[in-house]
Amino acid sequence: MLWYFLVQVFVFTSAFSKALTGNETDKLSLLEFKAQVIDSLGALNSWNESVHFCQWLGVTCGRRHQRVTEINIISSQLGGYLSPHIGNLSFLRILYLQNNSFSHEIPEEIGRLFRLRSIRLTYNSFSGKVPANISRCSNLQHIFLEYNNLTGEIPKGMGSFSTLMVIALAGNKFYGEIPRSIANLSNTLDTFVVESNELHGSIPNSFGGLKRLKYLFLAFNNLSGVIPPSVYNLSSLQVFSVQMNRLEGGLPPNLGLLLPKLETFLFHLNQFSGAVPVMSNSSNLVDFQILSNHFTGKVPDFSNVPNLNNLVLDANNLGEGGDADLNFLFSLVNLTKLEVLGISQNNFGGVLPECISNFSTKLWRMTFGWNSIKGSIPSGIGYMFNLEVLGFQYNQLVGPIPSNLGQLQNLYSLHLINNKLSGIIPSSLGNATSLSILSLGSNNLQGSLPSSLAECRNLRALGLFQNNLSGQIPKEVIGLLSLTIGLDLSQNYFTGSIPNEVGKLVHLTQLDISENKLSGEIPKTLGSCQSLEYLSLGGNLLYGTIPPSLDSLKGIVEIDFSRNNLSGKIPNFLGGFQLQNLNLSFNNFEGEVPIQGVFKNKSAFSIVGNTRLCGGKPQLSLPKCPSKLDKKQKLSSKKKLIVSLACGLVAILFLALALTLLCRRRKRKCESILGASFGISFLEVSYGDLLKATDGFSSINLIGAGSIWSVYKGVLNDMVKLIVAVKVFNLQTSRALNSFIAECEVLKSIKHRNLVKLLTACSSIDFQGNDFKALVYEYMINGSLEEWLHPSHPVISSEQGNRNFNLIQRLNIVIDVANALDYLHNHCHVPVVHSDLKPSNILLDGDMVAHVGDFGLARFLRDPSRPFSSHHSSSIGLRGSIGYIAPGNSVIVCLYKWVFLSDLLFCGG
Repeated sequence: MLWYFLVQVFVFTSAFSKALTGNETDKLSLLEFKAQVIDSLGALNSWNESVHFCQWLGVTCGRRHQRVTEINIISSQLGGYLSPHIGNLSFLRILYLQNNSFSHEIPEEIGRLFRLRSIRLTYNSFSGKVPANISRCSNLQHIFLEYNNLTGEIPKGMGSFSTLMVIALAGNKFYGEIPRSIANLSNTLDTFVVESNELHGSIPNSFGGLKRLKYLFLAFNNLSGVIPPSVYNLSSLQVFSVQMNRLEGGLPPNLGLLLPKLETFLFHLNQFSGAVPVMSNSSNLVDFQILSNHFTGKVPDFSNVPNLNNLVLDANNLGEGGDADLNFLFSLVNLTKLEVLGISQNNFGGVLPECISNFSTKLWRMTFGWNSIKGSIPSGIGYMFNLEVLGFQYNQLVGPIPSNLGQLQNLYSLHLINNKLSGIIPSSLGNATSLSILSLGSNNLQGSLPSSLAECRNLRALGLFQNNLSGQIPKEVIGLLSLTIGLDLSQNYFTGSIPNEVGKLVHLTQLDISENKLSGEIPKTLGSCQSLEYLSLGGNLLYGTIPPSLDSLKGIVEIDFSRNNLSGKIPNFLGGFQLQNLNLSFNNFEGEVPIQGVFKNKSAFSIVGNTRLCGGKPQLSLPKCPSKLDKKQKLSSKKKLIVSLACGLVAILFLALALTLLCRRRKRKCESILGASFGISFLEVSYGDLLKATDGFSSINLIGAGSIWSVYKGVLNDMVKLIVAVKVFNLQTSRALNSFIAECEVLKSIKHRNLVKLLTACSSIDFQGNDFKALVYEYMINGSLEEWLHPSHPVISSEQGNRNFNLIQRLNIVIDVANALDYLHNHCHVPVVHSDLKPSNILLDGDMVAHVGDFGLARFLRDPSRPFSSHHSSSIGLRGSIGYIAPGNSVIVCLYKWVFLSDLLFCGG
């Protein structure tokens, strides 16, 4: 008995001694762990001698031996590195340090933790390779090392575990191939996550043996080849994610039967081809995404997939451009959980079905862009109140934009660009106050830009280019502070000046209002838009100088002011910008061209069409700018010229006096000479003068139009305010040039109180480099006889007062016209046949005196003795309107047929 008692005492003493030694080892290991940690929040403040280490924060000990079994310190902003002394915690089973900032390598000593079951080091900054001896941790069930900076190959030893269920290595820098040894975990592995690494090669064929596998994440690597057919037999698979690789081949047509438990199927951004598989038996399917592949054919029915949230088929070759391509949309009507639907960038044709208005009210993203879809946008979409993104861009949709889209309070992005939509922009869109991107460009929209869009105070990008919008740009819209990405109103018909409110766009990066009919000067406030990188005002009617305030646009990289009427010097500050492209062509700039910055590179800027520039780099081949000495010499030359002119003027006065005396002696001959000239003092006008006088040939000033010309009311000379009628010829028609020449030829040779008075002619080029020809007449305030006899707008006429003739007025007009024709036929040195006499060509001045106009078809009668010879009949017989007498000419015909018989034979009146 004594012997037995002594043995028991010895065993107890030895065990107690070992326990004390083990406990002390754990304590010292924990303190070494703490010593290597950067603890900014004081999470480990409790790790001190005042309490037992089993009571320290994040430390758990076993009840029997009081040894450390768990360290769980997550999301505590711990830094530093993991101490090798962690390997001394021989009873450790759980190590959770995720969501901290540990760095350096995982210590090799972790392989000594043979009791370790779960390790979670996710979301840290561990680097280097995974210790190869981690395979010694034979009881491991979970390995979570995601989102660190780990590198090297995946250890082949991971396939030697007998209990491993989870391998999660996503978000690192692992390279090489997937170890085939992973297939040895056929009875345990249910999660394999290696996405977002640098793995290459193919998916091992042996993966088809992982019969317990539920979650397979291989996305965002460089894997290639086909998916082994055996993998599609993993009936337990719930998540199958291989997106963003280089995988290819087709998919089993009955995929839904093979994978009945499938919930997530992410195969996008690969090179898969063939038909879209039928998923009718995958009743648990939630997410189906195959965008950016090469799938073809029709889309199958999805009506038996009731839990579907996301259906993304974009960027494939689906559809055949036929009417039946969109039939599958009818199968989506009863999918009440559908949230995302994308079919853009395919070959879908047919008419957009009304059924899309009945889709799930949970739908927040619907994109149908880049197809060949026809029809109109169903108005019922306005009741899908959760829509945030709606895209129908680059299709063939027609009709108006549904006004009730303004009801979509959550709508963030609306893309309707490049269709055939017509009508106006609904003002109700201003009620969609969440709008951030509104893209309506390249359609047939018309009318004005609704100022209500200013209510969309989150709008960052507005694109309305290539439409038929007109009117002035609302100051409320162009001053919308939220615009940061871009404002594109180009290629429309906007008129008026650019509102000063443009200066409020202080965060805008792109502004394009080119190719409109904007006039006025460039606003000085534009200099406040200091975030601008792209600025285009080209192809308008702007004049004046480039404001000095634009010097503050330091971030600008591209400017286009071409094809305007800008003048003055090219500012030197443009050479101080980091411009990549500068277009100042076809303006009226003058003076020296800068040589700094963008002006050093001839291919980076354009100044063609500015004829008064000089200097610049030699390769521009511009004339040399005059120096100060040249200017002094020029001034001296001017003085000499003045003296010479004075002398010449005296000589001219003497000559004029002599001619006057001569004319008095030979008065009849002098009148003949003057009659062969214009007989009036002609104004000198340019294209720019006429452009300004008519407010850019505005439709508001349009007072008449024919097949080859348009007449505008204008005001010349700011001081005198001379009101004129400007007849602009459409030189794109074949007869316009001949008509212009004919009218000039006739009017320079005739002068009579009952003929329209020609003030001047303009033959030039416009700011786009096109030929321009116009005639400037005295303005007839009472319009044409046609408008009095047959008013086209009775309501307007009544508002302007009684426009009826009395008998005396009618006779006076007939007499005036007859006098004009009598002069043309019998009193010109060469008789003139008008050839197009009708009420619309008889104009009335303020005193109701009639004036005959429009000599575009007039001809000289070279042989007065044979006024109606067959020769002359054939030369003009096809001009005017054969066999037609315009209403209102009958009185003139009856009373004065003998005067203008030749006109009635060959013209419309």
